[in-house]
Amino acid sequence: MYSHILVPLENSPADDTVVAHVAKLAQKSGGRVSLIHVADGYVARNYDQLKLAPSQEMLEDVEYLKKRESELQSLNIVTSAHLAWGEPADEIIKFAEDMNCDLIAMATHGHGLVADFVLGSVTRSVRHRTNIPVLLIRSCHKS
Repeated sequence: MYSHILVPLENSPADDTVVAHVAKLAQKSGGRVSLIHVADGYVARNYDQLKLAPSQEMLEDVEYLKKRESELQSLNIVTSAHLAWGEPADEIIKFAEDMNCDLIAMATHGHGLVADFVLGSVTRSVRHRTNIPVLLIRSCHKS
């Protein structure tokens, strides 16, 4: 089935839905889970080139990832958490390919086709630019 599932997190209530689904999937398949959050604020987007210190937002993102990682580990799911910075879709795809993930599970917000096209969502970009299967899970929460 799936041996390595990547879950991009938004640090929003939408994460609850995707994490719950992935936990069940990982338990049934015995797969491991990698969590990723892509910080995309000014500091994050310029972190490397300007040699900036992590922003408060980035530090909070690390804590959030650790919390989510611990939740899954408490269910005996092999889990690792990673903070990336830059353009979210680019970083998600790069990480998934570099880490040989065989599934990307993402929350969607049910915007609808027209809004999805206009918004240019990260989810839309990822699903159109990767050959890795993408599982879209509609969030119960509004973003």
